[in-house]
Amino acid sequence: MAMTPLHAEPLRLVAFGDSLTAGLGLPAKDAFPAKLQAALTAKGHDVVIENAGVSGDTTSAGLARLDWSIQDGTQGVILELGANDALRGLDPAIAEKSLDAILARLKERKIPVLLAGMVAPPNLGGGYGERFNAIYPRLAAKYDVPLYPFFLDGVAGQGKLNQPDGIHPTAAGVDVIVERITPAVERWLATLKSAP
Repeated sequence: MAMTPLHAEPLRLVAFGDSLTAGLGLPAKDAFPAKLQAALTAKGHDVVIENAGVSGDTTSAGLARLDWSIQDGTQGVILELGANDALRGLDPAIAEKSLDAILARLKERKIPVLLAGMVAPPNLGGGYGERFNAIYPRLAAKYDVPLYPFFLDGVAGQGKLNQPDGIHPTAAGVDVIVERITPAVERWLATLKSAP
């Protein structure tokens, strides 16, 4: 007769993204995955979040490293990519194709995803912004995954919450991101825990 463990293993999650996930310019403890894990733990969730953020990654670069970055046994992925595509003014069709391929591959591997959206900088013009910003809702609907509309909500454009480059959040900025995204992550975690 198999013995049921008294304490189940923690949920193994991966935060897969670029410098915004990696925590460029910050100590590891202040990066988004570490702070999100701490916030979730404080709310009673037993999770471990691996930081698979690579500074400078575009959606295409993320796709290229997807399989070796997300190990077998991963139970959920927070996908945050696209900011570098927008900063470089790359064709939104390229970002959409890469994100589509990432979502398709994770679905094939039966790994649930929470998609974190990005918004194009306003200096790229309205036409570019409309094309880029539409990627995330469209893919979330296509793959039936939850969407957190804008990863940098409450932080983008706020001087005190960003490092001197005006792009990367400070530790306080990461706190705001975590505070705002946590309810969406908790709703997503509930679906993971109820899955067969």
